[in-house]
Amino acid sequence: MHQLIQDITFSIVTAWVLGVCAQFFRQPPILAYLAGGFLLGPSGLYWVKSEESIHVISELGLILMLFMIGLEIDLKKIIRAGAVIIGASVIQIAATCILGVGFFWLVLPLGGARWDPLYLAIAAALSSTVIIVKVLYEKRELDTLPGRITLGVLVLQDLFAILFLAVQPNLDNLQIGILALSIGRVFVLVGAAMVISRFVLPWIFHRIARSPELVLVGALAWCFFLGEVGERLHLSREMGALIAGVAISTFPYALDVTAKVTTLRDFFITLFFVALGMTIPLPTPSIIGLALVISTFLLVSRFATVFLPLYFMRQGLRASLLPAINLSQMSEFSLVLIQVGVAAGHTSTQAASAASLAFVILAVLSTFAITQSDPITRALIGPLKRLGFRDLDHKHDEAEDGHGAPRRIVLLGFFRTASSFLSEMHRKNPAMIEQVGVIDFNPHVYQTLTTKGVQVTYGDISNPDTLVHSGIAHAEIVISTVPDYLLKGTSNEKLVRKVRAQNTTAKVIAVADVLEDVQRLYAAGADYVLSSRIVEARELMTIIEAAQNDLLPDLRAKFDARIDRREEVLP
Repeated sequence: MHQLIQDITFSIVTAWVLGVCAQFFRQPPILAYLAGGFLLGPSGLYWVKSEESIHVISELGLILMLFMIGLEIDLKKIIRAGAVIIGASVIQIAATCILGVGFFWLVLPLGGARWDPLYLAIAAALSSTVIIVKVLYEKRELDTLPGRITLGVLVLQDLFAILFLAVQPNLDNLQIGILALSIGRVFVLVGAAMVISRFVLPWIFHRIARSPELVLVGALAWCFFLGEVGERLHLSREMGALIAGVAISTFPYALDVTAKVTTLRDFFITLFFVALGMTIPLPTPSIIGLALVISTFLLVSRFATVFLPLYFMRQGLRASLLPAINLSQMSEFSLVLIQVGVAAGHTSTQAASAASLAFVILAVLSTFAITQSDPITRALIGPLKRLGFRDLDHKHDEAEDGHGAPRRIVLLGFFRTASSFLSEMHRKNPAMIEQVGVIDFNPHVYQTLTTKGVQVTYGDISNPDTLVHSGIAHAEIVISTVPDYLLKGTSNEKLVRKVRAQNTTAKVIAVADVLEDVQRLYAAGADYVLSSRIVEARELMTIIEAAQNDLLPDLRAKFDARIDRREEVLP
């Protein structure tokens, strides 16, 4: 017991110190935890010597990690996912697995474990939710089209991993009857968990909701109970924990449970990755070589299985490239599956070590790539066009291109404000729609507005050639409603200056993120500057006055009438 406490002390202190260093260099903390485990383990200083300690720490962290992954899987989002996201996800997962099994079967040396190619292929098919969400959140790109596609693929990848965990215990005896029995056990476990979480757990949690410690203990009891049931059904504790999380992910107390379990989860996940780092042997030339092979395969396969399907689904070059860049790393879930394979005797330690090293390599590269995804995409679009790839701006004739007479009103970029503006225009003066032109490179916007008869120039508004091509020189009113934090490669001030360089007479309207930008935009040549905070403040004063005079229901009725049956392009 004293040895276990000492080992945990070494693990947590080392993880914290290296985690601080990782944050300083803007790297994922998981890399620091793996490095800390490697430093403490047999290949490093060998301060943690107890294999039993490593095993206990690892299994606890794994169970809690899968429980939290289950909590974060939103089945409703999977059901509501669009055809593009579902199609891209299925193709990416299936194609990567098929290509990966064949590729690794050819390149892996003889004498390895039988299932090494399968486990490495599945590991390569999954991407890191932790890294992607963190970087996209910081870039404010989670709610963009490429961001939504990326998140949709991640959710379907997690669902695929659940299905693999159901089959994994019986890989050595792949018979139809045994597989059917295994899947049947999963359905039994899932069905029982869903029934209990639907009819029993809400009643219990409602009565203990005022006792935070009981909510936490209750959630953990549910996690470990289903984990043990999963073990008794010859599935696994990890599988049971995952189902436990999914089962309560949609009931009313899920957010509260997630908030209370997160701290404990983070503690054990830290220990899990530290323990995983302890199992990594000192890299040999063969392990380094295999890690580089895995990394290269993953990067190439992402282009083939993400970019190409999205491209052929007519998402445009940019919206096809960005998800491929975002997903170009290995998932922490991949390391989980590899370790499950090692424990079951399916995977060799050499393959597991190479996968861990590949995870580190790709995490560093992908963090940089996602951060710099916009300039990388811009650099790739030109060569891709020269290779014969056509973007959505390629049309065979002027009529199909939609560039007839220049429009009086031109919208630079198209986001929610522009969507509401067109909806309002359609409601009050539908004929005016014919006078509006839009410049944007969102394929959904391009396709939807084109079907509505709106002239759309598919292109990058930061490129002066795009503005020339769109006929901006003949516009009477030019409007930019996209805030600076969403613009890529430009800003509202730069856009105003570019418009003024091509059109000195148009009325230019721009939007300011902060009040300090207002005067800069006027100095750049804007005729009017919008500030959403000012508009919302006026609206709030109207609402407060209505509330004080007991007129809030009337005001709400008017607002409901305004938003009822609006035809918005963007939600």
